[in-house]
Amino acid sequence: MNDDIDLKQYIDNIPDFPKPGILFYDISSLMRNADAWQLATSRMAHAVMPWQPDQLAAIESRGFLTAAPLATRLGCGIIMLRKPGKLPGETVSLSYDLEYGSDSLHIQAEAIKPGQRVVVTDDLLATGGTLAASIALLRKAGANVVGASVMIELAGLRGRDKIDVPLHALLTYED
Repeated sequence: MNDDIDLKQYIDNIPDFPKPGILFYDISSLMRNADAWQLATSRMAHAVMPWQPDQLAAIESRGFLTAAPLATRLGCGIIMLRKPGKLPGETVSLSYDLEYGSDSLHIQAEAIKPGQRVVVTDDLLATGGTLAASIALLRKAGANVVGASVMIELAGLRGRDKIDVPLHALLTYED
């Protein structure tokens, strides 16, 4: 694996998106570059592999993008954590508070066998509310959550402080 390539050069920085004062780190530009995307997913898989997951739990919706290539590389399955009304059958849910309101996540009731080793994946860790809620939901459903992996961490927002499992961030931005 080529550790001297800085993947940040493939991330577009979009000022004032989605609203004024926000600097958006866009992974779309990384995903469009086949070599950079392969390197990014390889690095993430290398970091997650020691946790020996049985399943990856992907947070809707950009978490699906990171989980799919990781699951292929690691030889494990994917569980989708979705918004209300998006999954068929019986679901287990968890409501949680955000900075400006609340939200909820759902998982299919039969998605986890008790004690399965699960790593949660998402594209971004900001304030940590959604990732922490995902971990709590997975535990409620019987999972042994052994880690979390994100493509980008906004370290200045201190979301890591809310996460009580080992966390891997492919890229870290301080602001």
